[in-house]
Amino acid sequence: MHEKDTDKLFEELKIQPDVEQFLAENQAEFTVPLHEYLNKILQEKKLSKKDVVNSINFDKKHAYHIFSGNKKPSRKKLLAIARAINLNLDETQYLLRYGGFAILYPRNPYDAVIISATENNLTLAETELLLEQLGELPLSDLA
Repeated sequence: MHEKDTDKLFEELKIQPDVEQFLAENQAEFTVPLHEYLNKILQEKKLSKKDVVNSINFDKKHAYHIFSGNKKPSRKKLLAIARAINLNLDETQYLLRYGGFAILYPRNPYDAVIISATENNLTLAETELLLEQLGELPLSDLA
């Protein structure tokens, strides 16, 4: 994926007086926008955007806007996408960080349910049912 780890980049940036040169020399090391990363995951997992969008429980048009980069997803929508894609816990945590959100935290009851659902490889529909059974809001809640 990347040739240099974050610590190496940080050290180079600290000693490089010309940020423009740093940016030019390290172009391949930077992250891509979230929607490009999501589409890369779909490719790697050999999933179609249409199938994933059809399996999520929020507005399909909004979902397509997320995958095209026209809308930034909420944390809950990103978690719904993670469950629809069947990401494992490490992949889900990385996706949350990548999207600029807090990772799942086991001391938070809502997050604990998502962690359990992920670890037990529950589908999005099964996760939604578990959330409902435990009195939590669904991932598809638009609030």
